Amino acid sequence: MLLPNILLTGTPGVGKTTLGKELASRSGLKYINVGDLAKEGQLYDGYDEEYDCPMLDEDRVVDELDNQMTEGGVIVDYHGCDFFPERWFHVVFVLRTNTSELYKRLETRGYNEKKLKDNIECEIFQVLYEEATASYKEEIVHQLSSNNPEELESNVNQILKWIEQWVKVHNS
Repeated sequence: MLLPNILLTGTPGVGKTTLGKELASRSGLKYINVGDLAKEGQLYDGYDEEYDCPMLDEDRVVDELDNQMTEGGVIVDYHGCDFFPERWFHVVFVLRTNTSELYKRLETRGYNEKKLKDNIECEIFQVLYEEATASYKEEIVHQLSSNNPEELESNVNQILKWIEQWVKVHNS
């Protein structure tokens, strides 16, 4: 049976991981958090002193994921999206969170002041939505509001309906 690949993207702290794990548990699709994958496989290309974090080796990540993405049925969670091959994804969801809520979430994670400010600006200026629309066909890119548990549940249900419809169309 053919299954779709889904990309969840957005500024750190918007709820991609929470949504991705919930979707995977309710849909049976495989969930991959690119940050965790990179950590496990040491898929890094140096260290960013300014942001106090390792720098992703995007080519190695793509190599690592390619076979699974070709098989289908994968939910990918990452805050960037412009390095993934366009052919991988059937739909892209960009999560958005209001900045006061996002600030609280990132502060809780212990982000330094520069990292906090830059991520909030990224959300204000819709940087990741623009990256998604520049990287994928506009008709497959959708924004979802992600501020509270009610919106999370609504997003899960909306995406589950999308998956069900996609599977019906592509397996008949």
